[in-house]
Amino acid sequence: MFEDQIRRLGLIRDGEPIVTPTSRLLPVRWKNTSDMLNVVTLPEEVIGGALLAWWNGRGAARILVREGSAIVLERAENRIRLADLARTGRDDEATAIICGVAAELHTARPQPPPPLVPLSHWFEELEPAGATHGGLLAVAERTAAALLTDQRDIGVLHGDIHHGNILDFGPRGWLAIDPKGLVGERGFDYANLFCNPDLADPTIPVAIDPHCFERRVAMVSELGGLSRQRLVQWILAWSGLSAAWLIADNVSPTTSSGSLNWRQRSCIVDERSIRPICAVPTGLDHGRYSPPM
Repeated sequence: MFEDQIRRLGLIRDGEPIVTPTSRLLPVRWKNTSDMLNVVTLPEEVIGGALLAWWNGRGAARILVREGSAIVLERAENRIRLADLARTGRDDEATAIICGVAAELHTARPQPPPPLVPLSHWFEELEPAGATHGGLLAVAERTAAALLTDQRDIGVLHGDIHHGNILDFGPRGWLAIDPKGLVGERGFDYANLFCNPDLADPTIPVAIDPHCFERRVAMVSELGGLSRQRLVQWILAWSGLSAAWLIADNVSPTTSSGSLNWRQRSCIVDERSIRPICAVPTGLDHGRYSPPM
């Protein structure tokens, strides 16, 4: 599976392959360091490699070798995981770490970034899902449309910040992996952490707890310097988009890879938590969804 890259790049196998929907991964040794070979299988994933190279190890894993669809990057070998922190009473600590990494990734660089995907393009599948299924998905779609037409604080985005994509690299600290490479409003990059780590293992609920949700909103808005109103609107918009993707992939509510069924995923932002913090943007009605009083 990796023979060509191993031969051309002078790598030594150092573990078993890992196959994901978008990549083939192999732990390797390169020049006496412990690294990871990542060969992407979708053309759009090449953008993430280009963005990692642009970050050059600041806030993200450092790329050591890059050749077409293959990259060799430093490997995280520490066993501490943010998801474990969140599930064992240390969610504030995990949230603070995520915010710190996001801030580093969002710091301006002197060099221009590589070509990136506009955030509006990223949300394209939400509109038909909202029209078809209505309810909270329609609310999410209208909220996203209002945000996307009035984006603020625009910059380079990771696009998939969550507990599983920020790893402990020991002396190098906590660093991001697997960016999608987007450009748009900075606040969007924080939305996905509010759906996690529950999506990986819904048997230990953290994100869907109303008190946890509200505490995270307070922390992230303060640490990230974000408007609470827009942050919660981005969470609602992102949850709807995530649900739309699951619907498009025909993920069953009982499929483990879906973790939460699409209705749970879109409703993870409970309007009982949203209402005290923000309202749906002016001029947007609630369609068939009536928030509880």
